[in-house]
Amino acid sequence: MALNNTYDARLVQQEPAVGAGVQVLVLALLGTAIGMGPAGWVTGLVFAVATWAVLSRALHRSGLRTFGPANRVTLGRATLVGGVTALVADSFVSAPPVSLLVGLTAVALLLDGVDGKVARRTGTSTALGARFDMEVDAFLILVLSVYVSTALGPWVLLIGAMRYAFVAAARVAPWLNAPLPPSTARKTVAAMQGICLLVAGAGLLPHAGNFGVALLALALLLWSFGRDVLWLRRESRIPAGAKAQPGTRTDVKADAKAKAAPTGTRLELELQLRLELAGH
Repeated sequence: MALNNTYDARLVQQEPAVGAGVQVLVLALLGTAIGMGPAGWVTGLVFAVATWAVLSRALHRSGLRTFGPANRVTLGRATLVGGVTALVADSFVSAPPVSLLVGLTAVALLLDGVDGKVARRTGTSTALGARFDMEVDAFLILVLSVYVSTALGPWVLLIGAMRYAFVAAARVAPWLNAPLPPSTARKTVAAMQGICLLVAGAGLLPHAGNFGVALLALALLLWSFGRDVLWLRRESRIPAGAKAQPGTRTDVKADAKAKAAPTGTRLELELQLRLELAGH
């Protein structure tokens, strides 16, 4: 049994190495196609090594015995993001084809929802896979914001830096680490960031149009983060004993009451429900 576990662990650890090899192949193809300079090569190779190192460590700590098809899709997306990163770095010293950058980015964005669907259909959803997917998304947004900022101004960097600023703030304010409830609005805003930055970076619109699209993305992101921060702050002030446990009768009853309440009375009802829960 121990030998089988060791063999499985080695197979899992091979997956990030294969991904790094594919990343080098992508960089070689880009270098041949457009004559990518040293800046693009170095940045792309650093991305490949960093992805391999971080993912290998995460896999080792998670103890997963199989890498899974969904993680392979995410790793493929990470390879595309590495190509985009190399092209953006190269754009500071040369002018790589915008169509190539847009094409790689568009494929990476289109595959964003595929890994989640594959994980659910194959029953291979894991915390590591969700985190891996989120980190790839966040880094792509950061890279795109760097690219768009060269044309629209440094304020666009706020879009890419927002998530990392939130993570940094959570180290100082641990209540920000509390789990958030599922939100379609949050998912929609997150998906729109990549689309808006892609449109702004493609240069298909006049300068004012690109500026407006990027500004819209930032405004939506500020709204989404602000709403979540306020919710987390409000929840952090509720005593632990007053919170309903998910799946209990009290929780179900409270949820039903909240949904049935008119908008104008929800705050009062929420306070009443919390007092009721505190007495259980």
